[in-house]
Amino acid sequence: MITVDSSARVCMVNVGVNASHGALRSPVFPDGTFEFLPIPEERRLWSPTLPAYPKLAAYNDPDKTLADYTPVSRWNDRLHDDPEFRTFTYGDDPRRTGRGAGLKTCGPGDYIVFLARLVGHDGEDRFVGPAGFYLIGFFHVSDVLRDVETYPSGRDFTIFGANAHIRRAAYHARALDKFWVWKGDPEASLRLPIAVPFDRSLAESTLVDARGRPWTWNPNRSELQTIGSYTRSGRLVIDPTAAGGSEKARLLWEEVAARNAEVEIS
Repeated sequence: MITVDSSARVCMVNVGVNASHGALRSPVFPDGTFEFLPIPEERRLWSPTLPAYPKLAAYNDPDKTLADYTPVSRWNDRLHDDPEFRTFTYGDDPRRTGRGAGLKTCGPGDYIVFLARLVGHDGEDRFVGPAGFYLIGFFHVSDVLRDVETYPSGRDFTIFGANAHIRRAAYHARALDKFWVWKGDPEASLRLPIAVPFDRSLAESTLVDARGRPWTWNPNRSELQTIGSYTRSGRLVIDPTAAGGSEKARLLWEEVAARNAEVEIS
């Protein structure tokens, strides 16, 4: 059982393959279980230390790999397997990229909640749609490795070494570009067994934009496009000490716990 501290701050990061990756899709099955497909690594940073889809075991079926849900033409792609839920690490570049800049204040005691685009799958051999955003897991941050410019060793490698940013840097020194890696406490972090739909209703009841304003839902854009746009950059999304923040945090965690018996709220 994972006990979530609803008084802690919550950051959100949108991860995994999305509409820009074409035929690469993360499947969600009729019972709410799912497989999470990491994005392909940049071709210039491929290395033997990075996995391919046939080397990543499916979470729900020990007889399958993630290749069972991908086109054969993509089986040799090297992957940026991040976040990884085996040792609970996530890497980003908060000082170099707009996408990660909002995570600079995320530290020990905070939560990182991961959002991913999943597509309906019949559980047999085909995608049946539709696509939607779902909460797929969370870290309770216990440590952060900042501004990595030299290859980690000793304690740092033991704690953070499974992360994709570090794995690719084993062959590409140029990848040591001051990235950060967050570590989740294994006793308080979880890859969710059941995906939690993150739709307009949940977004409106729990999140505001970076300036603290309600989201704008443009009638000329789909709800999926709007959610994707607002969550493109990782950032702090709920501060329980702010006005209304405690209620927002509680609502978010209640949705997670309602679908995942492994989670309880304190």
